Amino acid sequence: MKHFLLFILIIFVFLSSKSQELMCNVQVNSSQVQASDRTVFENLQTSIYEFMNNRRWTNYEFKVEERIECSILINVSTWDNMESFSGTIQVQSRRPAYNSSYSTTLLNYQDKDFTFKFVSGQPLDYIENTFTSNLTSVLAFYAYIIIGMDFDSFEEMGGSQFYEKALSIVNAAQSNNADKGWKAAESQRNRYWIIENILNGSYSDFRKSIFYYHLEGIDLLASDINKGRAGVMEGITLLQKAYRQKPGLFIINLYMLAKTDELVNIFTPAPMVEKTKAVNILKSIDPVNSNKYNKILESK
Repeated sequence: MKHFLLFILIIFVFLSSKSQELMCNVQVNSSQVQASDRTVFENLQTSIYEFMNNRRWTNYEFKVEERIECSILINVSTWDNMESFSGTIQVQSRRPAYNSSYSTTLLNYQDKDFTFKFVSGQPLDYIENTFTSNLTSVLAFYAYIIIGMDFDSFEEMGGSQFYEKALSIVNAAQSNNADKGWKAAESQRNRYWIIENILNGSYSDFRKSIFYYHLEGIDLLASDINKGRAGVMEGITLLQKAYRQKPGLFIINLYMLAKTDELVNIFTPAPMVEKTKAVNILKSIDPVNSNKYNKILESK
């Protein structure tokens, strides 16, 4: 009996040292909806939290401290008092910088094409390569985008298998005439174009830039700021190469939503030669934030 209990304890310790891939904070905001009973929104939040955090998304073993930090904010704007909802979903993911308490944001995007059905008490089902619901398809799509970008930041082009899974979700949704957000003709800025831009070989420098920016850049800033800035510079130079393939490329616009302020902070204390080079690149790929980048040059 003693040996059996010891065996159970060892198994428990082993399993508790392993974990799912995501550490996802979930918030559902229903302030725009008039409803006397908010239970359905609380249940929705709990169901999404469990779906994102309890599911195994890969075949890799993650330690608890290796889980990918991310967050989902759903703003519900309409509800028919039954099962139909619409609103927006904001998705953010972060990655720790090596040898530092700093975390860098990889993704920070608000998807406005978000309609779904949800019934309290019914599980959120998801089967790979099969469309079961718009809600689980959207959640799974962003889960794989989050994981893919995280893997890209540690290994050059390392996230390919997860992007392929995101693509299969898009294809399944299109085949089932799912709600808006999955088709090329609907918009130039939706889920279809996110994965198209990521997997399009013409823009592969975008994915390479994620690796150099983070592993050769952000991860070195704490130990050698000059080497770290050089890695970040290489990252944005690769971004510029991808941008030149298609000016206004959606995935770069999306990526810069997470990086603009960070880049200002990184290059503000740099030597003037570096500042000038960085600002010229950044203004060319992210012209909407030119005023922010000009502040890099204004600092002494």
